[in-house]
Amino acid sequence: MLLELFQWLSADIRAFSVFNYITLRAVLATMTALTIAFLLGPGVIRWLAAKKIGQAVRTDGPQTHLAKSGTPTMGGALILLSLGLATLLWADLSNRFVWIVLIVTFGYGAIGWVDDWRKVVHRNPKGLSAKAKFFWQTVIGIVAAVWVAFSISAPSSEKALQLFLQWLASGLSAELPTRTDLIVPFFKSVSYPLGIFGFIVLTYLVIVGASNAVNLTDGLDGLAILPTVMVGAALGIFAYVAGHAGFSKYLLLPYVPGAGELTVFCGALAGAGLGFLWFNAYPAEVFMGDVGALALGAALGTVAVIVRQEIVFFIMGGVFVAETVSVMLQVGWFKFTKWKTGTGQRILLMAPLHHHYEQVGWKETQVVVRFWIITILLVLIGLSTLKIR
Repeated sequence: MLLELFQWLSADIRAFSVFNYITLRAVLATMTALTIAFLLGPGVIRWLAAKKIGQAVRTDGPQTHLAKSGTPTMGGALILLSLGLATLLWADLSNRFVWIVLIVTFGYGAIGWVDDWRKVVHRNPKGLSAKAKFFWQTVIGIVAAVWVAFSISAPSSEKALQLFLQWLASGLSAELPTRTDLIVPFFKSVSYPLGIFGFIVLTYLVIVGASNAVNLTDGLDGLAILPTVMVGAALGIFAYVAGHAGFSKYLLLPYVPGAGELTVFCGALAGAGLGFLWFNAYPAEVFMGDVGALALGAALGTVAVIVRQEIVFFIMGGVFVAETVSVMLQVGWFKFTKWKTGTGQRILLMAPLHHHYEQVGWKETQVVVRFWIITILLVLIGLSTLKIR
């Protein structure tokens, strides 16, 4: 929005041409989102408290969490508001990738909003049913996967549409360029062709998996949001490289025309997340809720696919992965042992993983900060793949 204004002004005042630089607009988007979150945060928290939109704490969880009952939740709406406004102000709104990521983010945010609203306002403990939630996640995920598949294979939306129509006309037999191959980090030229259907399946799994992984991680004050900020900022660097013909060639990464504009989105995400962390740090004044967790996870997954860094995303989001795997192992082992012996057994003291460490004796702040430190290390490993090949 502002980019068009500054481009118009730059015709007469040369100084305004500086706003054409993605890096500057990414910094400004970060600052804008952070400022919006700071300014609107207290009002949003008061509104949530007035509407009695408070967190219900599970009675079978850590006993120290019972004091959190009634803390305003659905604070993820603050993140989405800050993120959306900053992106609309500073991003190039003619860029197809910006709209793909925004639609996926707010689509998953809407799913989380309905789920949270039913739980805390309508006092329905089930919220949105698991089947309904998964159905809508699948619908948005598949549509996004198809959209991304043809968008990264063409230099413009018009070319992407032509490519899609050609694929339909060929009886779904046409193939996409090598830009859609699965790239293996730390190797110069190791990649695996996926084909159109393989790419769509992978993209769907990354988006839906990342969305639910962040949601599972969001169980302690500040635990999910800072790793989200760090991974999002790192993906912004990958987006800038992928969208720059010179840098992508030098670093042996796929060149995806237009992907660089996602640096602005990632900057806005980082700013919005840091602004939310101000209120979500221990002891939290507000919780993110599904509206924020589902949306942010989907956003990260979508950006990772567009910049062709799914495996690197898996590495950098190792905390999210570990939390998800811990739940899968806990549930799977319990069901297996109950079927085998009649008595269900557990691998962890409690799942997800962060609750296990609380039960071991770690304080909540210890768990959160140590998981943050692990994420910093994993993000640095991920960034090292830019050069180590």
